[in-house]
Amino acid sequence: MPSIPLADDRTIASGEQSVGNLVKDATTHLSTLLRAEMELAKSELAREVKKAVFGSVAAIVALALVLYGSFFIFFTIAEGLAEWWYRWIAFGVVTLFIFVVAGLLAWFGVKKFKTISAPKQTIDSVKETAAALRHRDSDEHRA
Repeated sequence: MPSIPLADDRTIASGEQSVGNLVKDATTHLSTLLRAEMELAKSELAREVKKAVFGSVAAIVALALVLYGSFFIFFTIAEGLAEWWYRWIAFGVVTLFIFVVAGLLAWFGVKKFKTISAPKQTIDSVKETAAALRHRDSDEHRA
């Protein structure tokens, strides 16, 4: 990541700084700072999006289990259990199993969604930059 130099070696050596050079340096430093803030925001948002995608996938898998798998897979299991139990008990046990698995997957998905947070580092960094600029602006008005 680019850094902001504290002083230009050429102007220190000559001992003079023009207003044009000061404005140019300030513009360059502000541009570098804004680019660094944007990169930080991008990286934080990318992490949070990955969490959201993972939670979404868990919720979709739970829904797919309930809708599609319940007919083909669990109907067969219920018929197999009906060999030892009454048929209604076998189907009740399989239905209960479906809802327990779907509930666990939904709970896991919601738990992942709750870990999604705002980009705290970016917010803190922007606040610090704004405070520093306000402080510097108020110092210039006093002078």
